[in-house]
Amino acid sequence: MRQAAEAGGFRLRKHQRLKLGRDFLRLRNEGGRVAQGCLIVNWLPRPEGQRSRIAVVAGRKLGRATVRNRARRLLREVFRLHQWDLAPPVDLVLVARPSIVDKGYGDVEADFLLAMRRAGLLKEQRQQLESPLAKAQDISQSPPVS
Repeated sequence: MRQAAEAGGFRLRKHQRLKLGRDFLRLRNEGGRVAQGCLIVNWLPRPEGQRSRIAVVAGRKLGRATVRNRARRLLREVFRLHQWDLAPPVDLVLVARPSIVDKGYGDVEADFLLAMRRAGLLKEQRQQLESPLAKAQDISQSPPVS
C-alpha cells in the first residue's frame, strides 16, 4: 500500500471522473457488465499508462437525496481505496442497487471486490492466472488419465 500512496496516492481527482455522455454510451455498448450484490459494474479497458476513471450512479429508486448521496459516497470510497488493486486501467461505472441502502462499508467493499474478481480486473487474480507456478500446481493436482 505504501508504494501506491507514493506513486500517486489514494486521492480521487477530477480527471479520474467520467462525465461525458459519449463515454457512458461507449462503455455501455462496448464494455463488460457484472451484477454483484448491491451494485452493478460496467467497465471498459483503457490504454496502458493511464489511470482508471469512475462514475457512480444512484437512481431515485434508492430513496431520498440523503440515501442516494450515502450510496454514492460508499461506492466512491471503495473505489478510492482499491483503485491500485485493479490490474489494467479501466473506465468504471458503478450503479447502486436498492439493496445498498441497508449495507455498511464492509458489505459494499466485499461486493465490489467480488465483482472485480468475477470481471477479472484485480491484480492478484491476473498474477495467479499468468504465474507459471500456478499452472504447474494445476497440472500436478489434476487426476491421472487412465
